[in-house]
Amino acid sequence: MKRISFLLIISINLILLQSCMTTKTPVGNYIEKTGEEYTYDKGKQVWIFWGLVPIGRTHVNTPSSGDCMVITRFRFTDVLISSLTFGIVTSYSIKVKAKKENTAIVK
Repeated sequence: MKRISFLLIISINLILLQSCMTTKTPVGNYIEKTGEEYTYDKGKQVWIFWGLVPIGRTHVNTPSSGDCMVITRFRFTDVLISSLTFGIVTSYSIKVKAKKENTAIVK
């Protein structure tokens, strides 16, 4: 009985204490660029069987200049999906951010 309760506590902790992982990848000269940051595109990648098989491939658009920041997150909703399906289905949120260049004319 002690062993079963120990395994149950470990299982609950593994499900509830998943971290909200975030990966930020700058592409091109995004860091050096100045300007107002905005969301260029969003997407969601879904996986099954504990991340072994992707369901489709999510293609998010990037700016034509190529300067952007790709942010991949394991958000609360993704944790919920993973927890409710015991990890069989998982998802990640993808966001592409770009910067608007200041094109004000100075006289």
